[in-house]
Amino acid sequence: MRKHRMFTAVLGLAMAAGMLAGCTIEEDKGSTDTKPGSGSIKEISSLRGVKLNVSSKEFDEQLLLGQIAIVALRAAGADPVDKTNITGSDNVRKALVTSEIDLYWEYTGTAWVSFLRKTEKFAEPQQMFDAVKAADAANGVTWFPAAPANNTYAIAVSSGTKAKHNITTLSDYAALAKRDPAAASTCMGPEFTGREDGFAGLQKAYGFALPGTSIHELNDAVVYPTAGKGDTCAFGSVAATDGRIPAQKLTPLVDDKKFFPIYNPAITIRAPIAGQHPGLEQIFGEIAKKLTTDQLTELNKKVSVDGQKPITVATEWMKSAGFIG
Repeated sequence: MRKHRMFTAVLGLAMAAGMLAGCTIEEDKGSTDTKPGSGSIKEISSLRGVKLNVSSKEFDEQLLLGQIAIVALRAAGADPVDKTNITGSDNVRKALVTSEIDLYWEYTGTAWVSFLRKTEKFAEPQQMFDAVKAADAANGVTWFPAAPANNTYAIAVSSGTKAKHNITTLSDYAALAKRDPAAASTCMGPEFTGREDGFAGLQKAYGFALPGTSIHELNDAVVYPTAGKGDTCAFGSVAATDGRIPAQKLTPLVDDKKFFPIYNPAITIRAPIAGQHPGLEQIFGEIAKKLTTDQLTELNKKVSVDGQKPITVATEWMKSAGFIG
């Protein structure tokens, strides 16, 4: 794992250096064409023709949210530049605070734990959002209203393992890991392994230590089908709003000690940009309201399971929701 983290660090530096050159996935750009003000999103005069660098992380939900932001900005009259698909939370955050990008969707829990280095826990999403927004203002980052969707981390169990060991909670999982580490074999994404709000912190909170032979570090996208098969891994690290969870017949375990933070997505934007264009907050606030856990999971499924392009899914949803014509 040390070798992997060293590789990840080197990759991170390379990605950071290449941000301004563009990190986008090739998309059907023509499908984003929409007349400004043709839906409920009205043109903002101060945005007319303004170039704004929009980014995202590299996984499907983030690529989708990035395209939703691009479609919204174009409808408001801006000229958004697609800088989506930056690998790693730290890299896209660095791009924001160094003004290489102007905005992207971030998660409240990620910012609170990973960027702001806070440990206080919150029972209610609004409490966490308020704390994150207040603390991040000192970094020149403005948070627009968060979506109700909670893309928290989870450990999901394959259908066969669930039935065999009667596993329903993370306490059950921890007990199995202590009793029979091989039976608790777990696939997980590279970022999840070392994060304090990921596996490192989970083991501390639930009092177990899974040996390296039972940990299989895979690309996040590969975790879902591998855990679903249940042969290499009986469990997998997942994102709660991922459409591949039901598709692979995985069941997220109940976080009975409430370890994982709340992860509501919200637009994070450079404070000067937010100040220059105050109408943006209302636009993204209205979009965020409609992004419930069920809605975001459904949209994610169209990308991750059905194979549709993020820009296609984003555009169709923005139309169906009435945001664009």
